[in-house]
Amino acid sequence: MGFSKLLESWPVVRQLREGDALGLGRAVRSEKSRTLKPRIADADHVGHSICPFCAVGCAQLVYVKDGEVIQVEGDPASPISRGRLCPKGAATKNMHDGPLREYKVKYRRPYGTSWEELSLDDAMEMIVDRIVATRDETWEEETPDGNPAKRTMAIANLGGATLDNEENYLMKKLLTAIGVVQVENQARI
Repeated sequence: MGFSKLLESWPVVRQLREGDALGLGRAVRSEKSRTLKPRIADADHVGHSICPFCAVGCAQLVYVKDGEVIQVEGDPASPISRGRLCPKGAATKNMHDGPLREYKVKYRRPYGTSWEELSLDDAMEMIVDRIVATRDETWEEETPDGNPAKRTMAIANLGGATLDNEENYLMKKLLTAIGVVQVENQARI
C-alpha cells in the first residue's frame, strides 16, 4: 500500500476532505463497517414462534437459512412484547442448537447413579406402561359415599406456560378420557 493510499484510509483525512469535521458521517466508516450487513439478511424465511420460558408469551421471529436457525429476535408486531425479549428469550437459539442441548432421552433407573440413553420409542412405551399400571391400580369406580367417580387420583398433570388453547384442550380431553381429574397449568399458578 502506497503512502497516499495509507493517508487516504485515515478517517481524519477523509473527514477534512469530505467536510465532515465532527466525524459523524460516512467519512469515519471503515471498509469493514461499510460492508457490514445484518445476520438476518441471508435468511431463507422467517418463522413466527412464542418464547417457551414463561407465561408471558412473547412473540419471536425465527430466521432460517438452509434449514438451520440463524437468529431469533422479538417480533415488533406483538402487542404483548412489542419486539422485546428478556435475556432468556433472547438466548432461545441456544436452546435450539446450543452445545449443551440433549438430543437423546436420558433415564436414570430407581436408585441408579448414572444416566443411560433410551430410544424415544422405549421412553414413550415406559411412560404409557406406567400410566396404565397406575390407573389400573388406583382406579376408583365410586367415591367413598357411593357416588359414581370413574377416576384415578394418583395421576396429575401440570401443563407448561407456552401451550396454546388447542394443545390444552386436547390434553384435557385425553386426561379426562383416562380418568385423570387433577389437571392444572403453570400459567395459572
